[in-house]
Amino acid sequence: MANTLSAFFAQNAKKADNRKFVASPRFVDNGKPLEWELAAITAGENQKLRKSCMKSVPVNGKRGQYTQEFDTATYQAKLAVKCVVFPDLNNAELQESYGVMGAEQLISAMLMPGEFDELISTILELNGFTDMGEMVDEAKN
Repeated sequence: MANTLSAFFAQNAKKADNRKFVASPRFVDNGKPLEWELAAITAGENQKLRKSCMKSVPVNGKRGQYTQEFDTATYQAKLAVKCVVFPDLNNAELQESYGVMGAEQLISAMLMPGEFDELISTILELNGFTDMGEMVDEAKN
């Protein structure tokens, strides 16, 4: 088999399939749990998300000096919002039903902590992360 550069062209790359996932057994239709639809993002989109979750924190005892800190909880909420295709977390009516404004607040209000963690785990796997340790190492860099 010959190595060809054309195999790397965008139009020839296989697209990642969306994944169906039951995020919670509490959302049902005719007694059957509803599936959420999840999509992968690109490395560039992930980089933008990670960058938006960095914050400057004052260094104790060093007046006027700051260090960068990564906000993992904010990153996970933003990643979930970016990857959830259905339900539409940006739907104003859905947000209003939970008494929140914004998709990140909505997903936190909709899911119980264990459900959210399972959703994040599935999203990370869909995006090519093999385990949470790898995700943490990536976030630190």
